[in-house]
Amino acid sequence: MAARITLTLDCTDAQLLAAFWKTALGYVDEPPPAPFTTREEWFASFDLPEDESVDDCAWLCDPDGAGPRLSILKVPEPKTAKNRLHMDIRVPGHGNSDERWARIRAEAERLGKAGGSVEEEFDGHHITMADPEGNEFCVAATAA
Repeated sequence: MAARITLTLDCTDAQLLAAFWKTALGYVDEPPPAPFTTREEWFASFDLPEDESVDDCAWLCDPDGAGPRLSILKVPEPKTAKNRLHMDIRVPGHGNSDERWARIRAEAERLGKAGGSVEEEFDGHHITMADPEGNEFCVAATAA
């Protein structure tokens, strides 16, 4: 059996990034582990320092269970360099290269409205973007 993974993003504003990545990926808030009924209840079970809040974290999941979980955690230090690992968001559908490129550009525009920014366009192939805190990702098409 293959291992399951969780991708973790460090950030300064977990709720901002959670909102962006839910929009970008179609993910939802992951329910708390049993027997807890809320994340606040689960978080309180760890006896953490008073200055740590459940709002400093977010846990997202693919509602269909296919994609990896996403943990978003507030850290004190800012992002200082290019990511060594990034996500590729693949827009679905087939067609000729102009149709695929139009879908890629439309998705980049949608994600820009959600708080992302275009870093660089590789005409006809993919667009490199950044989330609201500068974490790089690419928008491309699924394989033809």
